[in-house]
Amino acid sequence: MTKKIIGTFLVFVLFASAIIAQEKQPVQFIFSTLRINDSLVHLLATAKINKGVQLFSLKKQSAKDAFVSSIQFDTVTVKHLSLKDSVIEKGKLLATTDQLANSVVYYYEDSVTIQYPLHIAKEDSVVVKGSINWLAKKNSEYPSGEIVFAVPVKTIIAIEEKDDSNITGKSFLQIFLLCFFAGLLAVFTPCVFPLIPVTVSFFLKRSKSRVEGISNALWYSLSIVLIYTVPTFALVMIFGDDVLYQISTSAVSNMLFFVIFLVFAISFFGAFEIQLPNSWANKADQKAGKGGIVGIFFMALTLVIVSFSCTGPIVGTLLGQASTGGVSAAPIFGMLGFGVGLALPFSLFAFFPTMLQSMPKSGGWLNSVKVSFGFIELALALKFLSNVDLIYHWRLLDRDVFLVFWIVIFVLLGLYLLGKMKFSHDNDLPYISVPRLFFAILSFSFAVYILPGLWGAPLRHLSGFIPPDGTQDFNLDELKYQQSSTNSSDKTVSLAKPPVRLANKLHVPYGLVAYFTLEEGLAAAKALNKPVMLDFTGHSCANCRKMEKEVWKDEEVLKRLRNDFVLVSLYVDESTELPIGEQTVNKDGDQILTEGDRNLNYEITQFGFNAQPLYMFLDTNGKSLTDIKYGYNPDIPRFIAHLDAAKAAFNH
Repeated sequence: MTKKIIGTFLVFVLFASAIIAQEKQPVQFIFSTLRINDSLVHLLATAKINKGVQLFSLKKQSAKDAFVSSIQFDTVTVKHLSLKDSVIEKGKLLATTDQLANSVVYYYEDSVTIQYPLHIAKEDSVVVKGSINWLAKKNSEYPSGEIVFAVPVKTIIAIEEKDDSNITGKSFLQIFLLCFFAGLLAVFTPCVFPLIPVTVSFFLKRSKSRVEGISNALWYSLSIVLIYTVPTFALVMIFGDDVLYQISTSAVSNMLFFVIFLVFAISFFGAFEIQLPNSWANKADQKAGKGGIVGIFFMALTLVIVSFSCTGPIVGTLLGQASTGGVSAAPIFGMLGFGVGLALPFSLFAFFPTMLQSMPKSGGWLNSVKVSFGFIELALALKFLSNVDLIYHWRLLDRDVFLVFWIVIFVLLGLYLLGKMKFSHDNDLPYISVPRLFFAILSFSFAVYILPGLWGAPLRHLSGFIPPDGTQDFNLDELKYQQSSTNSSDKTVSLAKPPVRLANKLHVPYGLVAYFTLEEGLAAAKALNKPVMLDFTGHSCANCRKMEKEVWKDEEVLKRLRNDFVLVSLYVDESTELPIGEQTVNKDGDQILTEGDRNLNYEITQFGFNAQPLYMFLDTNGKSLTDIKYGYNPDIPRFIAHLDAAKAAFNH
C-alpha cells in the first residue's frame, strides 16, 4: 500500500513538474538552416507560441519600441552575418498599446518564423551557434527566457539552378508526343488509310519469307521517318537557332502561318487539293520498281508525295507550332514524332497481318475526318493572326472577338459531325455512328466551355492559345483585383513615377503595376527601395500566358509581386519603333530598331538566353541578385521560394 502511495505521489510530482515547466516555457523554438545558393544560407527559427501568449518581435518597428526580443550569435557566426538589420519575420504581426510601456508594441501569436541571412560558402563546414532572448506577454505578466542553439549548415541547395537540358528534354518529349499523335491521326485520312492494307500485303506476298517481309516493312517505315526528319534537320543546321527563334516572334512569319493554315483549311473543306507536281510522284514510283532497299525507300517517298494533299496541312501546322515553341531543335523532334506516328501502322500490321481483316473499310468517313481537320486548321489560323494583331496593336482580334470566332467554328464542327451540314464532296449520312456522336459532343462541349470567356472567365487551360485578358474591355474576373491593388498602386505612384513609355499599349494582369522599359523600372526601384523582377515576355509567348494564369494568379505569388518587387515586363516582340537617338546595332551588326529588338538583345547579351518566359532579378543598380535562369515552371511553391530567395538576397 505504501509503495502504491509513493508511486502515485511520484507520478503526480512528475506531471505537476511538466505542467510547471510548460508554464515557464510558453514559447518554444525549432532551429534549422536552409541553403539558398552557393554563398547564402538562411538560419530559420520557428517559434511555437502557447495560446494567450504574445511574443514580442525581434525587430524594432519604431524608436519608442521598448519591448523586443533579441538574438545573439557567437563570434564565429558573426563573421558570416549579413547586415544586422536584415532579420526577416514571417508571420502575422500584430500591434497594441501597452500601458506599462505607454507606447505601441508589436507581437506575434500562435507562430512566427525568424529568418537570418548568413554568408556561408558551399565548401565551408559551419555550425551556426547563438541564443535567442525572447520576451513575451501573458495577461499582466511578461515571461522571458533564453534558448541556446547550435545548428549545422545543410549542404543541400534548397532552390536548384534550373537545368536547361532537363527543361529542353521535357519540351522535346512533349513536342515529340504531340506530333506522334498527329502522325497517327494522319493515318486516318483518305490519302493514307487505303494504302495500308495494299502496302503491307505487297511486302508480305513479295518477300520470300515472313521475316523478310517484316524487315522490308520496317525499312519502309524507317524511310518514312527519314523523309520527314532529314530535310527538317538540314534546314535547322543551315539556318541555325536564331532564325527559328525569329520565326517564333516575327509578325511576318505569324502572318505567313495564318495564310498557310487558312489555305490548308479551305483545302480540307474540299475547295481544291494541294498536290506536289505529278512528275515527282512518277519519278519516285519508277525508282520504287527497282526493288531492294533503294526501291523500298522510293516507295515510301511515293507515299509521302501522293499523300501530301492530306498530310501537308498537318505537317505545316506542326512545323508552325514547333517553330514558335522557343526550342531550336523542336521542328526536328516534331517531324521525327510525326514520321514515327505515320509509319507505325505499316510495321504493326506487318508483324500482325491478321489485324488487317479487322480494319474498317475505306469510305465517306475518311472524308469526314479530313473536313474535321479543316475546322481545326481554321481555329489554329486565327491563333497566328491574333499574334500579329497583338504585336501591331490593331485590336481587331481582342479576346472576346477571338472567342466568338472559336465558338462559331466548333459549333459548326459539331453540326457537321451530326450531319446537319454537308459539303459538295460528302456522302449522304443515313445515320450517326457512335464515334461521330461522341466527337460532336466534345465539339459542342468545348464551345460551351469557352462561352463564359466572353464575360471574363479565366479559361486557364487555354491561356497559351487565346489573347490575354487585358484585350477584353468587359472582364468580370479582373474587377476583384482592382480594389485589392488600389492601395499598393497608389503607394507606388506616390513614391515613384508611374509607367509612361508603352503604358498606353501594354499591360499586365491582376491590377499589377508594371514598367515596360528597364530605365523606368530601375528608377522606380530606387525610389521604392525594392528589387526589380524582369519579366521577359512576348505577345506570341504561349508559356508566358500560362505562367500568368497558373502561377501569377496564386494569392501568395500575387501578394509578393505586388508588394516586394518592381515588375518590369520586357516584350521581345514589341513592334514600337525606338526613338532615332536610341536605335543602334548589336555585336553582330544587326540593327536594333524596335523596343522588342532592344529587349531581346538585352536578354541575350546580359543573360545568354533567348526564350520566354524568363524571370531575372536585379538590385537597384541593375546587378543580378541570382544566376538562376527561371523560365516556365508551373510549380507554385517553387516560384514562391524563388521570389523569397531573391528578396532575401536584396535585403542583405
